[in-house]
Amino acid sequence: MTPRREEHRVWTRYVAIGDSFTEGLSDHDPERDDHYVGWADRLAGHLDRLAEAQHLPFGYANLAVRGRTLSDVVGPQLDAAMRMTPDLVSMVGGGNDLLRPSVDLDGLASRLEEAVVRIRSTGADVLLATPTDTRDAGLFKALRGRHAVHSANLFTIAQDHGCHVLNLWGMASLRDWRMWSEDRIHLTTEGHRRVSLAALSALGHDTEARDWATPLPPGDRAGRGDELRGHVDWVRTHAAPWVERRLRGTSSGAGRTPKRPELQHFRDPEQVPSDQHLPDV
Repeated sequence: MTPRREEHRVWTRYVAIGDSFTEGLSDHDPERDDHYVGWADRLAGHLDRLAEAQHLPFGYANLAVRGRTLSDVVGPQLDAAMRMTPDLVSMVGGGNDLLRPSVDLDGLASRLEEAVVRIRSTGADVLLATPTDTRDAGLFKALRGRHAVHSANLFTIAQDHGCHVLNLWGMASLRDWRMWSEDRIHLTTEGHRRVSLAALSALGHDTEARDWATPLPPGDRAGRGDELRGHVDWVRTHAAPWVERRLRGTSSGAGRTPKRPELQHFRDPEQVPSDQHLPDV
């Protein structure tokens, strides 16, 4: 969904808030250990080029931290984002809430809508994102009903308040396991690249849809034995530690801080931005 009145707008102050999806796991930065690029950084690169073509400065901050629930995204993260006076905020949260045994979907929608109203009241634009369709996602298929309801709520919020929507539910290319990392939760570099282009399209800018929406050609299917061994390895390496953290009440992001905590001049997502801040407005 792209509000027609905002088509082809150029933004100069973009702040991303969210969890591991927006932090960029598992799109590893080859230049920095334990640092990730991700779709939001890649989107910032596209937005910078659009601003540069109009001879405008561009700044970007990414406050997302892995493991965060919606209460953090629309709480401390949003508070920090608003102090930066952004003209565009991407807000993707609730994924970790949806993974929990019980979740109040109406409550999530209500908190998201309140956050959207707060951002829109400043004149800034908002980019939301639906969950993916887990129809072909093995054990995660059980989440499909929750993802569908949450997606419907997001589209309703967007329609009521003039938001852009990154429709991950409708991206058939993401139903391919080759787009997902070994943990089966986070995108690969190719997945993040495609999502960044889908986000740019959702913001009303022209993209080559076949470059991000077209599924990969069919690949060789693993044998039954290899599939079973892969499932066992995944449970031991990724699922069991996740369950253990839930039982302990800890988060994968405990003690972590945002990778780009301040609005800074930004160029290429493969490079570290300068430490020169944008002027306050």
